Amino acid sequence: MEITLVFIAVAASTAYLLWFHLLARKLTGPKVWPVLGSVPVLFLNRRRFHDWMAGNLRSTGCAATYQTTTIAIPFLARKQGFYTVTCHPKNIEHILKTRFDNYPKGPTWQTAFHDLLGQGIFNSDGETWLIQRKTAALEFTTRTLRQAMARWVSRTIKTRLWRILEKASTEHAPVDLQDLLLRLTFDNICGLTFGKDPETLSPDLPENPFSIAFDSATEATLQRLLYPGFLWRLKKLFGMGAEMRLQRSLRVVENYMTEALAAREKTPSDDLLSRFMKKTDANGNHFSSSVLKRIALNFVLAGRDTSSVALSWFFWLVMNNPTVENKIIEEISTVMLETRGENRSKWTENPLVFDEADRLVYLKAALAETLRLYPSVPEDFKYVVSDDVLPDGTLVPAGSTVTYSIYSVGRMKSIWGEDCMEFKPERWLSAGGDRFEPPKDGYKFVAFNGGPRICLGKDLAYLQMKSVAMAVLLPYRLSPVPGHRVEQKMSLTLFMKNGLRVYLTPRELEAPGVATSA
Repeated sequence: MEITLVFIAVAASTAYLLWFHLLARKLTGPKVWPVLGSVPVLFLNRRRFHDWMAGNLRSTGCAATYQTTTIAIPFLARKQGFYTVTCHPKNIEHILKTRFDNYPKGPTWQTAFHDLLGQGIFNSDGETWLIQRKTAALEFTTRTLRQAMARWVSRTIKTRLWRILEKASTEHAPVDLQDLLLRLTFDNICGLTFGKDPETLSPDLPENPFSIAFDSATEATLQRLLYPGFLWRLKKLFGMGAEMRLQRSLRVVENYMTEALAAREKTPSDDLLSRFMKKTDANGNHFSSSVLKRIALNFVLAGRDTSSVALSWFFWLVMNNPTVENKIIEEISTVMLETRGENRSKWTENPLVFDEADRLVYLKAALAETLRLYPSVPEDFKYVVSDDVLPDGTLVPAGSTVTYSIYSVGRMKSIWGEDCMEFKPERWLSAGGDRFEPPKDGYKFVAFNGGPRICLGKDLAYLQMKSVAMAVLLPYRLSPVPGHRVEQKMSLTLFMKNGLRVYLTPRELEAPGVATSA
């Protein structure tokens, strides 16, 4: 009997692999090897995955369009052994808007993230997502929330960031700008979300238990997406490796959130947690404590890494493009001259206010251009509910996974022109250069997502990024630490693997129209 079962298993596996290899030969994606599929070439390019994927997508297109590719991964893929990857704007619009209901987060993603995010807004679909989305949408459109965000950003810059930068400049000591930015955005989003400032951005750069546990939990959760579900479930069952670290981290996170919720129940404020505590679900019931804590964590996850990572790449691009840098400084100086007068010392007494931030059109264009080239979330994944055909003719079967490569979209000549690899903020401006004009085809740029799930905090993100950009660039000129390598970290968020180590030199501010110098 055992011999018969072994024979049947071997025969079935052989038949599957033969079928897989014959079918894989018809794919448009990277080279397919017998038995192993595309795994070898995927492994060899794991440290440059996003650029490798963009190259694959270029090679599948013709002169007019770039379409879709497939990666063959036997046994690990969810359906037929293939993953579909696209960067075609019409396909992305189809996935994010036209057939929105057919492309949810899906069970693989939700199960992997459930321990950390529960059924929060960024890990839910259907009615659960819709209720939270409607509630959040009402809050994010209020001026009071924008004012609260501005207060947190302004205080963090004025009382902490400027002091740290001044000390580093005076001592001619290098700083890891990415680390400072991660701390700054973490403090801001924690303050905005549940009114509790962890103060990770302080002169001595302290280690914060919640911040460390949150990072550890996020990283361990992301690892679940890299392995078959049974493997991480087995490791969780026996408390092994990353799963053991995840459970330890989750206990710290849970304790912190419990204390934050108790504080808000005792003394409500204008933070997001307090606002959600007043809301009710579709049945008229208030959200439970466990749901409220997961809602808050979802906003912390979304609001921390994305802005800090975008700012890191922005400062790196500006350092390497002095013409753009001068235009940014000239625009900021012009606004400061009109709002704060000719006394240059007053320009850096306080961070930006609403009116000043809104007038920085070229700066917003430079930030958008950064996100085009280095989107904070370079790839996103969707589950296919029912068989479908994408606008470019690609068949996607039910139960499979479709990835849309936001990183690749910004690197396609057919989408952005022959100069698509250039850092060129002007492409976001009107002919007169006085207005910010995003592309008419909104799905050429989905760094803030699109369709019903478009980012509610986009305006708050631009406000924070403009404020930080002004706070760093107006008083200082940045220069990279010699020998420091800037490269991508292969994760769901486009971190710099080695950080961004820079020196800061005081900037001499000249009258608008005159180039600045160190």
